[in-house]
Amino acid sequence: MATLQKSKTIIVSNRLPVRIVKEDDKLTFTPSEGGLATGLGSIYKQGDNIWLGWPGAVLSNKKEETKTENELKEQNMAPVFLTDEDIELYYEGFSNETLWPNFHYFNQFSEFKEEYWESYKKVNQKFADQILKNANPNDIIWIHDYQLLLLPAMIRAERPDISIGFFLHIPFPSYESFRLLPWRRELLVGMLGADFLGFHTYDDTRHFLSSVSRLAGVGNEHGNINYNNRQIMADALPMGIDYDKYAETAAAPETLEREVRYRTSIGTEKLILSIDRLDYSKGIPQRLRAFQKLLDRHPEYLEQVSMLMVVVPSRDQVGKYKELKEEIDLLVGRINGQYSRLSWTPIHYFYRSYPLHALSAFYRMAHVCLVSPMRDGMNLVCKEFIASKLDKKGVLVLSEMAGASKELSDALLVNPNNSEQMVEAIREALEMEESEQVQRMTVMQNTIKRYNIYSWVDLFMNRLEIVKKAQRSLTTKLLDDQSSQALNTTYKKSKKPLIFLDYDGTLKGFYGDPQAARPDPELYDIVNGLTKRAHVVIISGRDKETLGEWFKSSKVDLIGEHGVWLRAHKEEWHTITNLTDVWKASTREVLEGYVARTPGSFVEEKDYSLVWHYRKVETGLGELRTRELTSHLKYLASNQNLQVLEGDMVVEIKSTEINKGRAARNWMKRYEGADFIMAVGDDWTDEDTFKAMPKDAYTIKVGSSNSAAKFSVNGFEDVRALLKGMIG
Repeated sequence: MATLQKSKTIIVSNRLPVRIVKEDDKLTFTPSEGGLATGLGSIYKQGDNIWLGWPGAVLSNKKEETKTENELKEQNMAPVFLTDEDIELYYEGFSNETLWPNFHYFNQFSEFKEEYWESYKKVNQKFADQILKNANPNDIIWIHDYQLLLLPAMIRAERPDISIGFFLHIPFPSYESFRLLPWRRELLVGMLGADFLGFHTYDDTRHFLSSVSRLAGVGNEHGNINYNNRQIMADALPMGIDYDKYAETAAAPETLEREVRYRTSIGTEKLILSIDRLDYSKGIPQRLRAFQKLLDRHPEYLEQVSMLMVVVPSRDQVGKYKELKEEIDLLVGRINGQYSRLSWTPIHYFYRSYPLHALSAFYRMAHVCLVSPMRDGMNLVCKEFIASKLDKKGVLVLSEMAGASKELSDALLVNPNNSEQMVEAIREALEMEESEQVQRMTVMQNTIKRYNIYSWVDLFMNRLEIVKKAQRSLTTKLLDDQSSQALNTTYKKSKKPLIFLDYDGTLKGFYGDPQAARPDPELYDIVNGLTKRAHVVIISGRDKETLGEWFKSSKVDLIGEHGVWLRAHKEEWHTITNLTDVWKASTREVLEGYVARTPGSFVEEKDYSLVWHYRKVETGLGELRTRELTSHLKYLASNQNLQVLEGDMVVEIKSTEINKGRAARNWMKRYEGADFIMAVGDDWTDEDTFKAMPKDAYTIKVGSSNSAAKFSVNGFEDVRALLKGMIG
């Protein structure tokens, strides 16, 4: 008997947490100190877990590749080797010239080149091939960031049941920005290969769900997406830092020694700290202009306040970045030239990277930390500043366009496009009383201490496991001959059987005209045959008049409009609860507006619900309109106790108090003591029925989608065959 392989976690990112440096014929391996590497170290260094990615250098021969593989294997890493062309077209090209500007709302910089896209696909496939070499069916794969958006679906195609998580470390843009990408649908479908998708903020999650709905034609319910018969979850999980690491570094002797040395060089003036990578999304020129305006408006700060600006080099040979560097150099030169004194420099500007102890000394020295990106996924600099403030003195001025602003509301929040507001915020920060500084800093430190990098990792893995459990709970077993036989035997032994049957898609196929789906002679024979020894309940979305007419000669109980109307055989129709239809008039106008714009669609009106049908609508247009309509209806329904349901080529809006499950429970009370219960249905409205059934009931889903039902059959013909077998 084969032994079950132990599951492992495979972390995948564009870059490994190590950098290879080639010097002559020698390869040296330098570990990364980034926040992600720190947080995920608790995972990839354990057991058989591995981190997979590009090692940071283009290797020229097989010997170098083999040496690299062996070296990295000892550190629980596996390389994906890229060529110079891959780096130019996939990384510098599509990732940073196409996706980066689009996701950060700088669409004027986006390059839509076919060769970039082809390379992006090719390299994502390289990553997929390497993962598949290392992955077993019960492994967990956690993919990171915008360079690998296609990867989840590529893995899913080969390993349908494997656990895949994805986290986006940059903002996800609004639909209006994302739709500009020529390959927008392919990117979304790629991401939907994951089971759980994490984003820094609720806004990012909302934008993703909106694009999925409007561009991929896939709806969601509270962040839960049903795609390709698989439940997917999208949620906001803001990334933290290793709080203790930064607090301990701030107290380290080397940091204190550096602080004394730097402070001696600079003098006693108050410091405004700015630390950024060279990028147009960081708003560095706007920051400099705001500082210039501050000095111009408030001459009392001359010789009293300086800005310490660190810009970390990045892609400065690329045109736009080169221009940005030149603009920053000119602004710094102009401000220093205009305001400098022999004993005072307004801006201490450094274009280089610094080690952690130096940065920690800067954080300790700074009175104000100015973090004002035009757009940023999270921004960890502001969190590092807070963790380093052991005396709790200091003020954070933070752009509301950074993801961190959603957590750090005790910072002074600014719109980086509003220079007047920025000037005033800097002035307020410089003048803030120490007691208020301590109060604000204490709250922010408690926040980032609690939501640190380790809790972020744990939370992500926990959410992924929750999704997989939900998927497994909805997995249905195809009703085979053995199960059918067991069902038949149990049914024939029973004394008081109770059977719930949906109608459309379950007992009868779908038709363009709903009235054309009336029962045929075979169906009447099946229903009448069952009623000879069982209580049969037809539980349908159909209106009560239609159901009453179609089954007037059958000894069946009827539940219409998904549970609005109930009628036992030979009794009158009634409702479970007091319902109102005052909402229908305004909603009907909305639906009729969509009918006017969508040839082939029509509205069906029931007593307490409205249904928009689009079975006859041109393929693609119907799905597009459905996404628009569903969003519109959910907005209308949010404060009216209404719910929006998507069925097979229909969208229905009705009271939240109505569902098939509630009606089914009512009927089970009526026939208390039933010793055989079966429920059969085909769409999401029937899930409420399945969930209402006792554990020993036979629940059967028609179709292959995930369901709370225990069994599934392929189509209504199989349902009829099953019911015939029960009669015979």
